[in-house]
Amino acid sequence: MSKVMAAAEVQVNVLFFAKSRELVGSKEATLAVPAQTTSVQLLAAIVSRYPSLAVISNNLVLAVNQEYIAPGNDLLTLHPGDEVAVIPPISGG
Repeated sequence: MSKVMAAAEVQVNVLFFAKSRELVGSKEATLAVPAQTTSVQLLAAIVSRYPSLAVISNNLVLAVNQEYIAPGNDLLTLHPGDEVAVIPPISGG
């Protein structure tokens, strides 16, 4: 009998800024995500939980523990309590 092991999940703190905060209606949330993930998968998990972000998802930048992460398929290792910031494009004048 073979067992299929589920990917370990961790609880991360998601912080929403500017337009993402307006769309979600909250400044922060807790989300369970796989401990091993990519920025693409992480963003998809956040948008899946908060579908209102879909309208700006192509322009969002993520940061983990105050460090921007490059969009792509490089593997990230997340730990319980890590801070994931959802940062929309910011325009100035």
